[in-house]
Amino acid sequence: MRTAYKVRVYPTAEQAAVLNRTFGCVRLVWNSVLAWRQARYRAEGVTTSYAQTDRYLTELKRDGGHDFLYEVSSVPLQQTLRHQHTAFAPTRAHLERKARNLARYQRRMARKQRGSNNRAKAKAKVAGAHTKVRDARADFLHRTSTRLVRDRDLIVIEDLNVKGMVRNRRLARAISDAGWGEFRRQLEYKTARAGRRLVVIDRWYPSSKTCSACGHLPTALSLSTRHWTCPGCGTRHDRDVNAAKNILAAGRAVSACGADVSPQGSSLRRSAVKQEAQPVRAGIPVLQL
Repeated sequence: MRTAYKVRVYPTAEQAAVLNRTFGCVRLVWNSVLAWRQARYRAEGVTTSYAQTDRYLTELKRDGGHDFLYEVSSVPLQQTLRHQHTAFAPTRAHLERKARNLARYQRRMARKQRGSNNRAKAKAKVAGAHTKVRDARADFLHRTSTRLVRDRDLIVIEDLNVKGMVRNRRLARAISDAGWGEFRRQLEYKTARAGRRLVVIDRWYPSSKTCSACGHLPTALSLSTRHWTCPGCGTRHDRDVNAAKNILAAGRAVSACGADVSPQGSSLRRSAVKQEAQPVRAGIPVLQL
């Protein structure tokens, strides 16, 4: 009969000293680069790449006050930069990768014989992939909503009919992956908690087909039209960008209390004061046009 024994290996005093020194340097590099990254974003509104953090680390070592960084291996210091870059990288790429993995596991499960052990194993992998996709989506939404609430005093969104939109087979998956309903819920409680302002624009507001430059409202604009030229002023519009500009303008009008929110010459003009007096859910003003 064979007996298993647990063996514990303790570092020597010299090894422990090296580890402690390395951990201290890693913590210093993380905090220093993080402070520099955040300062750049606040001052210039720019993001920082991994290559830029690498150059900053080199300058940090050469500034005369951090010579001790040369006493430890550069590998953990570089890995610290990689971890921080991953933490700040857009998580939407991560979500798409996990979604592809889920699709691959589902195809593999479909090829397994029903009732077999291999199918049960494949089914477990599919369940795990579903969990990873759900966690990645939640992480993306939380990061994005937190960043918006932290950086903006006013956030304006459109009151989209998500339930109706997911009935479109071509759009259902993309809309579900985006998690618009959950994103709005997060914005609602985070703006309230942070003392920010969230304005919700009514879904019937013609934001896509109203010219954000002159206010001209075409008689018709099909959903398939992604770019259009205003017949009034000749401005070339991207449909989504134009809608975003109009939604922001309407939200600012509501926030200003009393400004008009409809395009010039439109019969939909109303007072923002009256609009905010409408009863709304969770205390968030909804623009009624």
